[in-house]
Amino acid sequence: MPRGRSTFSKRQKEQARQQRQRDKAARRDQRKQEKPAPTLDDDMTALREHAEAQAALFHIGPANSNSAEGSESDNNESSQDA
Repeated sequence: MPRGRSTFSKRQKEQARQQRQRDKAARRDQRKQEKPAPTLDDDMTALREHAEAQAALFHIGPANSNSAEGSESDNNESSQDA
């Protein structure tokens, strides 16, 4: 019994879809092999750099004037204790 044209087209379409899935999986596996897994040292270095950048932000501007006020209040407290 001969198959109809629509059945043949559907079969070709399904085979093409399966081939695309195989190709996609192969590309994904290749990227995983090429990309080295991040190490703990890399993560810690990135976190440390981010923390240093954040610390630098807090030392700029109003923080400097607060530190001067803080030292004055420390002097007042120590003179009151004496």
